[in-house]
Amino acid sequence: MSVMRILLVEDDEDVARFIRKGLVENAYAVDVADDGEQALELAGTTSYDAIVLDLLIPDPDGVAVCRSVRADGSSVPILMLTARGSVDDKIAGLDAGADDYLAKPFEFGELLARMRALLRRGPVAVSSQIVVGELEIDTRSHRVNIEGQPLMLTTKEYAVLEHLARNAGRIVTREEIAEHVWNEEFDPFTNLIEVYIGRLRRIVDRDRMPKLIHTIRGSGYIFEAR
Repeated sequence: MSVMRILLVEDDEDVARFIRKGLVENAYAVDVADDGEQALELAGTTSYDAIVLDLLIPDPDGVAVCRSVRADGSSVPILMLTARGSVDDKIAGLDAGADDYLAKPFEFGELLARMRALLRRGPVAVSSQIVVGELEIDTRSHRVNIEGQPLMLTTKEYAVLEHLARNAGRIVTREEIAEHVWNEEFDPFTNLIEVYIGRLRRIVDRDRMPKLIHTIRGSGYIFEAR
């Protein structure tokens, strides 16, 4: 059985040393990053079995790191750590893609138990290819084709389209799109989402049948060939 490799992202040297020592004593291989930039570099070049990620790291913070890891298509288990214990902080971490959450101070035994549970669950394979009807999306290269023809999209148009396609067949609310594509400063009263949906309809659906983007009045949007 191969050694489990863990990425520990923690800017407090004492805490990082404490966690790393405990993990190594439990036969894990551990890489340590002390800021978001180093964490993303390591996560992008090394295959980890789990990530232990502090929320309040610098440049960028843990929420941004988590979102970036998930945006790259990785489903590596992520355990979020923070000195903050509020419900809002917990929600922020989980909404960013963390699998579990542990507030400081904590007993190392609890961290170990939570991480073992995540490792038993294991990552869910996330395909880099999304196909809905005649639409094909390569999430690694961000290339989009429909009926074999490439579509030219802006970054935001692509992000909205990928989120709809990943959730094909179910209703996606405006709030979900705002959370996924914009940040927490997004104005819920703006019509920006409707503008982007309109653009995507012109690009993706145009004169094609069946249509893929459908409005569910009062609820949101559903992406499926109809």
